[in-house]
Amino acid sequence: MKVFKFGGASLKDSEAVVNMANIVKEHSGEKLVIVVSAMAKNTNLLEDIITMKLVKEDYEARYDEFMNFHFKITKALFTTPKRLSSVNDKINALLLQLKAKIAKNLEPRKLYDSVVVYGELLSSTIVAEFINASWLDARRYIKTDDHHQNANLNWDETRKLIQSDTKLKKGICVTQGFIGSTEKGESTTLGREGSDFSAAIFATCLQADSVTVWKDVPGILNGDPKKIDHTEKFEELPYKEAAEMAYYGASVIHPKTIKPLANTKIPLYVKSFSDPKSSGTVIHDCSFKPLPTIIIKNNQCLISFKVIDYSFINEHSLSVIFRELAAADIQINIMQNSAVSFSIVVDNDVHKVETLVRKLKNDFQIRYNTGLHLLTIKNYTHELIQTYQKRNHI
Repeated sequence: MKVFKFGGASLKDSEAVVNMANIVKEHSGEKLVIVVSAMAKNTNLLEDIITMKLVKEDYEARYDEFMNFHFKITKALFTTPKRLSSVNDKINALLLQLKAKIAKNLEPRKLYDSVVVYGELLSSTIVAEFINASWLDARRYIKTDDHHQNANLNWDETRKLIQSDTKLKKGICVTQGFIGSTEKGESTTLGREGSDFSAAIFATCLQADSVTVWKDVPGILNGDPKKIDHTEKFEELPYKEAAEMAYYGASVIHPKTIKPLANTKIPLYVKSFSDPKSSGTVIHDCSFKPLPTIIIKNNQCLISFKVIDYSFINEHSLSVIFRELAAADIQINIMQNSAVSFSIVVDNDVHKVETLVRKLKNDFQIRYNTGLHLLTIKNYTHELIQTYQKRNHI
């Protein structure tokens, strides 16, 4: 049993879907669970629709763009009228459900989860039909709490549901990444870019031989080739090193992915969908020769808190800040404190940052800067810094 995960870039158009099918065909004699993301940038389109609905703007043009994208894909992939009609009937049924979800007056986070899941549902439907595989709704298996947009997994219930379903252990199955549901059946999401985590969940519960994440990169590199000259590929990485890189912002792997695979010793392969025969990078138990590495995390926000009454930053003031950070579901990427101030760098989610500032403005003087980049340098060398500075005119 193997688990494959294909992201949006590997399903961006009909040619990409054909390429994905060819990769799967190379493993036709094996048991596969294929986890897919929404195609191309369709999650962004759905997010635009949600935002426009909430501010009472006309979202029909965005909806039509989303709808027409998928019909364009099916028209290119299914060449006989009967097949095309059958697939489009399924797409239309999902689009009708989507329209109904958008129209509901739900609180923003619940609305987000109820709508955005349709990117994965449509993508997986098209892929399953094209490769003649079983289609399974991940929401039947991935059970979470009701913390919408970043739900916490109920491992015990999820494991029981996955392990008890024999369909997941036969032939080739296609399901969705990123999505789950509560005990009441309400749709939830596992956090942006959470499809890698979904693949790890299925692999762990099924005791799979491996997980392969198919990307538009040759493997895990020691820097962004658009910003660093002469990048090198890691042939292998230990779980701990990969987890640290993901935490600091390496975008190739979702941060939650590593832990369940490490606990069960399931290797994770990161391979290129445009060059599937290449070795890629394998993450597993191994010795490690460090490479100088630069990790760049974009769209960051620096927030500084200063106590209003000129007293020192102490345990009480920190507890107030951390309580509101937890309530706003904000993860700290880096932090620093002095006698009179406390500074953090976080992902720049405008709504979350504004909520945090509003809650704490009576307790602290608060300043924040947006549009920043967080650089993490591992295994530092002077040459690496010079290369980065020269390439980026710093």
